Amino acid sequence: MRATLRWAHSDLRTHRGEALFLVLATAGIVASLLLATALFGYATNPWQRVFTQSHGAHVWLHTDKAADTGKLAGLDGVDTVAGPYPTAAATVSSRGSRASVELRGTPERPSVGRPPIVSGHWLDPSAPNGVVLESRLARALLAEPGDTLTVPGTARELTVVGLADSAEPRYRPGEQPGLVWALPSAVPDPGGQVIGLRLTDPGDTSYIVQRAVTVLGSGAIGEVSTWQQARAEAQGDNRLLGQVLGLFGLGALVAAGLAVHGAIGTRIRGHLRDLSVLKAIGFTPGQVVRIFLLQHLAYALLGALAAAGLAEALGSRIPGRLGDAVGVWQGLPGHTVALIVVPVGAVLFIGATTGLAAWRAGRVPPVPLPRPAATSGGRLSGVARRALGVRIPPALVLGWHTAFTRRPRSLATVARLTLPLLLIVVAMSAWTTIDRFHSEPERVGLPTALSVRADAGRSEQQVRSLLERDPGVAAAYPGVETAALGPSQTATIALRGLGTHRDPYPHTLAEGRPARGSDEAVAGQGLLDLLDARVGDWVRMTVGDQPLILHIVGRTIEPENAGRVISTSLDTLRENDPGLRPTLYELRLAPGADPREVADRLAAAGDGHLDVHTVANPADGLSPLRAVVAGLIAVLALIGLIELLTAIGGTVRESERDLLALKAIGLSPRQITAITVTATGLTALAAVLAATALGLPLAHWLIDAQGRSSGIGAGIAQGPSAVLVVPLGAAAVLCAAALAAVPAARAARRRLADTLSAVA
Repeated sequence: MRATLRWAHSDLRTHRGEALFLVLATAGIVASLLLATALFGYATNPWQRVFTQSHGAHVWLHTDKAADTGKLAGLDGVDTVAGPYPTAAATVSSRGSRASVELRGTPERPSVGRPPIVSGHWLDPSAPNGVVLESRLARALLAEPGDTLTVPGTARELTVVGLADSAEPRYRPGEQPGLVWALPSAVPDPGGQVIGLRLTDPGDTSYIVQRAVTVLGSGAIGEVSTWQQARAEAQGDNRLLGQVLGLFGLGALVAAGLAVHGAIGTRIRGHLRDLSVLKAIGFTPGQVVRIFLLQHLAYALLGALAAAGLAEALGSRIPGRLGDAVGVWQGLPGHTVALIVVPVGAVLFIGATTGLAAWRAGRVPPVPLPRPAATSGGRLSGVARRALGVRIPPALVLGWHTAFTRRPRSLATVARLTLPLLLIVVAMSAWTTIDRFHSEPERVGLPTALSVRADAGRSEQQVRSLLERDPGVAAAYPGVETAALGPSQTATIALRGLGTHRDPYPHTLAEGRPARGSDEAVAGQGLLDLLDARVGDWVRMTVGDQPLILHIVGRTIEPENAGRVISTSLDTLRENDPGLRPTLYELRLAPGADPREVADRLAAAGDGHLDVHTVANPADGLSPLRAVVAGLIAVLALIGLIELLTAIGGTVRESERDLLALKAIGLSPRQITAITVTATGLTALAAVLAATALGLPLAHWLIDAQGRSSGIGAGIAQGPSAVLVVPLGAAAVLCAAALAAVPAARAARRRLADTLSAVA
């Protein structure tokens, strides 16, 4: 054992840089996997915690006032009900911020859907104008207990007495109204009612919704929301961040394992004589295997422990959502298990790849076999000999010969170097796609920057005239948005009528054509998946108590409402309801116009009759992904550097036998050095070309697959431009050549006695 440790210590002193890189790469990989685990936990558990604490309802049905909701309590599969509660739509304002809300008259704190109070207290009959705000809505309004909310256009005021969490669909400006609990007396003129159903089996949600629609009648139901929809919205961007971290973490782990395997294989080929001496003095094959295995397991264990310790001690201090995710994850029941399993799994994987290479070391015979007399690279090909005859520099020809004549070994080296470069290309594509949402929003389903809702105090002509007078507004598209029941009447979809036949809304199409004629519409990927439909199908839906049949002629890139949106023109909807008037206006701004400045001007000009919001950009929630991608690129570059150093070491060692022949034919040390540098550069160039050729289509497929699964739809992927890819490839090749220059020059200037000893 003492001899084993002494040999390992001697080897560590010889390869300090390689050991340091392995430790750092392992630490980066384990840190990425731990952060991915934290984000997955953070994405699911906060909503689950609120749902459990509130004894949440699995289904919420918004109905008209006349609906007999008492029948729902007797449905098979319904455990308990919440409500019905009277509801009214309103707009509230606080500290200059406005929000559309649903006032829900709640006489007492419910047993089902019981919102957990996070600040203040529940409603008190002694304060009839007191309200409790959903916490996300409160953050948007900058409201706290004790603040006063005003209702624009009226003299009414509401006092915030508390803030509460909710497991229902969260507030989204311009899309989903915020939830405000109030006493029934504070909802004097309700426009409808809402009832919550808690089910005995959550898996029967779709069936129960269908039964409820049958009992009440489709005309009585305005909107349906389920626990699956609320959970998917709550997970949102956090789950995507976790998927990105997990994918790249696993990819980096595989790349690191292959790099370690290649490094050990190269070192075995370079230390055959040393291994034979160890066998000759009594080392068993098992002891030789253990030397390499324990040595690299120690490196991996050190890196894994460092990553786990840093994640536990400093993870919650990371700014932004990552730090919040780690803080929540540390309080979850499975935190300790994950903190142990992830590092142990990474160490075991690296140990497995190490063991395969170390097994070869154990098979080295005690007496070295004589090397073949032929040169290690084989004979020069006819093309190479002709190239030398036409005065192509020998370094280029012999460098190509050195890099690619040992095909199995050369291909393995190129493949190991390609993997981290390929993942870097994918990471750069993710970065470029996020930038595209900000730089070219009109190409990813965001052709407008502002959404305006007007109350009944202004006519359609007055509102359009006011909007189009603003110098920052290039076009104003009138429209309506309403909830509709799908064909199976088990889920609510968003039906939009935007623009007119004369002035159509500029949808971002990924498939098909625009909706030009009567009864034509375009739909998001989420809606097509929900209805199991495709472009060209006719879809029947129910709006209120009226059926509506539309022909889907195109698929749009739809970032809102998880893609569960079907859009037609306002004129098409007016064919069924001639008295329909616009309730919202989507504004396309002039180039260079600031959305916030335009919104402030319009809000002031509207004199309290306009509710102006900036259109939410899904990339805003992905800002932490930039730092994640940058960190992953650094880890992958480190792994690529390890593989590059391994390839350089192998090339230098295997060229020792050719050194005598090269000197004999008159090549100078500088030319011999250039051969090794050229071989290394060409290997790196081959890896760069392979990574680019494979990475770009892989990145498009992965990003579009994520777009399809999220409902946005395929067509959002954007690969990095040549301005980024070419410098990346050039930097990789130049770095490889620069790193190879020093060891190659040192080998080319070795004394003749050393060279004879090496080849003996």
